[in-house]
Amino acid sequence: MKNIKLHAIILALIIVSELIGTHPLKFGIGRIVLLPMLYALLLGILTTPKFLNLSGRKEMLDASSLVGVTLMLLMARYGTLVGPTLPKILAASPALILQEFGNLGTVLLGVPVAVYLGLKRETIGAAHSIAREPNVALIGEKFGLDSSEGRGVMGVYIAGTVFGTIFFGLMASVAASVLPIHPYALAMASGVGSASMMTAAVGSLVAMYPDMADQLAAFGAASNMLSGLDGLYMSVWLGLPMTEWLYKRFYKIKYGVLPEADKKGEEA
Repeated sequence: MKNIKLHAIILALIIVSELIGTHPLKFGIGRIVLLPMLYALLLGILTTPKFLNLSGRKEMLDASSLVGVTLMLLMARYGTLVGPTLPKILAASPALILQEFGNLGTVLLGVPVAVYLGLKRETIGAAHSIAREPNVALIGEKFGLDSSEGRGVMGVYIAGTVFGTIFFGLMASVAASVLPIHPYALAMASGVGSASMMTAAVGSLVAMYPDMADQLAAFGAASNMLSGLDGLYMSVWLGLPMTEWLYKRFYKIKYGVLPEADKKGEEA
């Protein structure tokens, strides 16, 4: 009962978002699918103290602690989609597992850009992954969320939440329009560890291939679950070490000193 105000706000946001519904928009050769989750996110921002002040700091802190519970329910729903198409998913298991190496592309692209833009240790948190919930937990455990690395991972997490669904929805529809890749492969590629991004991408694919709706949802959900599992180990064993190594190399190229030497010089 102590969260009754929070639950009432969330229920109202869900009802309004569902009433607005799903709206596909043509965008060049691609298509953006505006999903109810996007409306709920934007409406939720409007309830904060900076705007309508319907929810205060207490409600925001309580809501953040309940994210894990809601994700459990969402993943249970995805599990019901995976079951009926399990034979096809098992046949594609090697591809589902090997796709995790694609996450290292985030490191190779993100670190040089982040250092060039002037980020320091924030680069490690921001560029080691796409910064979803497991990665936020990893950085929080290793460095603390009040550290530079923590600020980096939270910055990307928030940006991904706001813009990720739009970007993934557009990217999936453009890829399906111009690339000779099977829709199943695109659905698998959409499972990067973010339920919202995966749902947006699969939603765009389903709008283009309605006869494959169940299979696309199943491949996307299975890929997303695997990304949440082995993707975390990929970050621990390869992503973070590679990020720190590249950060030192590009930091020296830009500033002429290694990060540790630069830090010692500032302290002196």
